[in-house]
Amino acid sequence: MPSPKLIILFLLLCGSLLLSAQDKPPFTSMDVFDLEWVTAPAISPNGDWVVYQRRGMDIMKDRRTSRLWLIKADGTEHRKLTSNDVNESAAVWSPDGTRLAFVSSGEHGSEIYVYWLAAGTMARLTQLERSPSGLSWSPDGKHLAFSMLVPGQELKLVSGPRAPQGAEWAAAPRITTRVKHEADGSGYMEPGFAHYFVIPADGGSPRRVTSGNYHHRGAPQWTPDGQHLVFSANRIDDWEYRFRNSEVYRLHLATGEITALTERDGPDRSPAVSPDGKQILYLGYPDKMQTYQITRVYLMNLDGSGKREIPLTLDRSVSDLNWSADGRGFYFQYDNEGSSLVAHATLEGKHTDLVENVGGTSVARPYSGGSYSVSNGGKVAYTLTSPYHPAELAVQTRGGQPQRLTHVSQSLLDYRKLGQLEEIWYTSSVDGRKIQGWVVYPPDFTEGDSYPLLVENHGGPISSYGPHFSPEVQLYASAGYAVFYPNPRGSTSYGEEFGNLLYHNYPGEDYNDVMDGVDELLKRAYFSEDSLFVTGGSAGGIMTAWMIGKNNRFRSAAVIKPVMNWISKTLVADNYYGYAYSRYPGQPWENPMDYWKFSPISLVANVETPTLVMVGSADLRTPLSEAKQLYHALKLRKIETALVEVPGAYHFIANRPSQLITKINHIVAWFNRYRK
Repeated sequence: MPSPKLIILFLLLCGSLLLSAQDKPPFTSMDVFDLEWVTAPAISPNGDWVVYQRRGMDIMKDRRTSRLWLIKADGTEHRKLTSNDVNESAAVWSPDGTRLAFVSSGEHGSEIYVYWLAAGTMARLTQLERSPSGLSWSPDGKHLAFSMLVPGQELKLVSGPRAPQGAEWAAAPRITTRVKHEADGSGYMEPGFAHYFVIPADGGSPRRVTSGNYHHRGAPQWTPDGQHLVFSANRIDDWEYRFRNSEVYRLHLATGEITALTERDGPDRSPAVSPDGKQILYLGYPDKMQTYQITRVYLMNLDGSGKREIPLTLDRSVSDLNWSADGRGFYFQYDNEGSSLVAHATLEGKHTDLVENVGGTSVARPYSGGSYSVSNGGKVAYTLTSPYHPAELAVQTRGGQPQRLTHVSQSLLDYRKLGQLEEIWYTSSVDGRKIQGWVVYPPDFTEGDSYPLLVENHGGPISSYGPHFSPEVQLYASAGYAVFYPNPRGSTSYGEEFGNLLYHNYPGEDYNDVMDGVDELLKRAYFSEDSLFVTGGSAGGIMTAWMIGKNNRFRSAAVIKPVMNWISKTLVADNYYGYAYSRYPGQPWENPMDYWKFSPISLVANVETPTLVMVGSADLRTPLSEAKQLYHALKLRKIETALVEVPGAYHFIANRPSQLITKINHIVAWFNRYRK
């Protein structure tokens, strides 16, 4: 029988642990800088090692970081790949598993490096003019293929006089004749075309192997004999205007001859060559000009003959194809009801789910995603997600249980009290469809109290939220708000018909789906009609502006990087060429009233809700002029409003850690002004 002193000591210890658990602080803004997560795992061919990108936040440079780390598949020998304190990415194993090729940024810019596993040493292979991407090993391990921009020239109309020495004249005008000439996140696009190059794996001069005024991006696939590269590109006539199209091509490395293996109108992409080199798996669909189509799996012979669809009975988009080592089947990833899975399928289409809870790589809002890699023996390495931590590294053998290998976020999140997540399903009042959503409660939630309900609308709208860790949602919860985020009609991961319900009808009944979720939650005693708030970014900003134009039920709103006027947006944004027909019938000048009637600015006369408007000053996807239309209209109507411009921010307004923090802080501060 234990002594009284031991019993007292035990009780004191238990009390101390209980007090420690109760005293955990909530997740705060500055915790954002301490977040770490895993992306892009790559397992070695024999399944013994995994290399992955360890992502984090640099508080001094206010940047997201990426470092390569190496770990054995049993969780031992966990170490940083190199001693360099620079961004590293795109690691790929040599076929024999003895080396890793990767891209590193340093004093020479972004270059290709090789790391020798046995020796633990590395060497820089290249000194390139532009950044490389899409690394791919030849089957014999003697060469690497990659993609890189080859600079070109724009139209030059005048040469102009020369400025006197020492004079400070204005910069010369910039001229472009390209359809796609700018991109959100990078701005003006340097003229030129991306081409494939091949370089010896022990160093040497890169040799350009593609030609023509077309872009060649993504990792090319080698045929087992090393004589060909198989890749996806858009080398068709009028490719700038037929931008949805892509084909699968085969390049003969000795002659440079390029042969088109597919020819239909629509995307044919992501080819994967079979281990015996006789067949190619690829993804795509025949383009019906819909708002949404699921991506399907196809199989053809190496010469392009014998094309057939593999009949997966999923009604879900498929991504990331990898052949099994025996060539009898393949692995793939897909999203289902907001969550991502890895599955295996036979060439006849019979599939088996292998891995669940893939994701956690979108460290801002709770979007679906994630990635995986598979060894020759079928061991899967993947990004493991949960509502309470961002992506960690896990491995799973076929038929086995998942083994979590990393805990990169544990030192922070194990000592924070997080908001708990609940999944809900409810019925749409429009047509009786079942709609899925999630609620994250404040960390100190108790059913006897009352809480404000904050609606967070996702972007896209062709995308989906899921049960994933989100620092933005957790910051709302820490501020005392219960956060409801639904996947209304138009969201992905529920099938093609569900995702295509917004065809020529956006915003449409997705508004009803969101409000039906609000009404469902208002049946609970701890939520009330007079304590509702709403926000969302991009398509979520569109929905937020639409909602306050349709009703006055919300105490205040935060409209983030919205489209307010589809006519002006469609002709100004960086992707201006991509909306006609698939979003609305015809071009804006051909069908202006359809574009207008779906524009939230058309409802601005109804808005009575105090509204914060926020946008990045460098946003090219939903430009500053769109946000200003809402702000100026509300000012003219004398509705309480404020415009927040985030300096230098692109469309991903939360890209830099401080931008994520300031975004949430401004929204919470605005809501708190109107909170009961």
